[in-house]
Amino acid sequence: MLVDDHKTLLWGLGRLIDTEAAHMIVVGTARDCASAVELAAEVSPDVVLLDIDLGGACSLDIVPALLADQRAKVLVLSGTRDRELLDKAVLSGVRGVVSKDEPAETVIKAIEKVHEGELWLDRAMMGRVFEAMRNPQAARRQDPELEKIAQLTAKEKKICSMIAAGGGAVNKALAQQLFISEHTLRNHLTAIYHKLGVSNRLDLYVFATRHRLDQHEA
Repeated sequence: MLVDDHKTLLWGLGRLIDTEAAHMIVVGTARDCASAVELAAEVSPDVVLLDIDLGGACSLDIVPALLADQRAKVLVLSGTRDRELLDKAVLSGVRGVVSKDEPAETVIKAIEKVHEGELWLDRAMMGRVFEAMRNPQAARRQDPELEKIAQLTAKEKKICSMIAAGGGAVNKALAQQLFISEHTLRNHLTAIYHKLGVSNRLDLYVFATRHRLDQHEA
């Protein structure tokens, strides 16, 4: 099963698998988080090739739902080099990470290995992930960007917390949970972006998870 918000890339991945991997079948494609979860429940894929960035929303929030079918394995397709985000992907349960820059044969090989139950991770990432599992407190050392975080209001911290906990949620759903309008939410997000020095929802998700803003108390 293929999940990517770019229609052309979905088509290209489908063609790649059809022509280069006759033993594989694309059972379905999705372009957003909600349809991906719905489709996975319907088709029960062996492997989900998941783009980490779906239209500016981080897809890691849906990994637990994709893994609800114990047969399914998730392989992340990534265009980002953000180590913290990719490490978080692995810690959330994905079996591997393959870059969009890799050649076709590498993508096919990654799918095969993940399907066989192996991990598709480079040594550096493997080391960081194992260290994070062994010593989770090490990541809590002094944060050099605490001054930026201190500028946030209580409401803005709450918004950051909700985005960190549910990176794939759309603005409408977030606004409903906060009991505010989408317009008000957009105003809050603009202020947050300015204070934290980020430019969009995905960047905010990365910042919020990296700095443990998901642990903010309401």
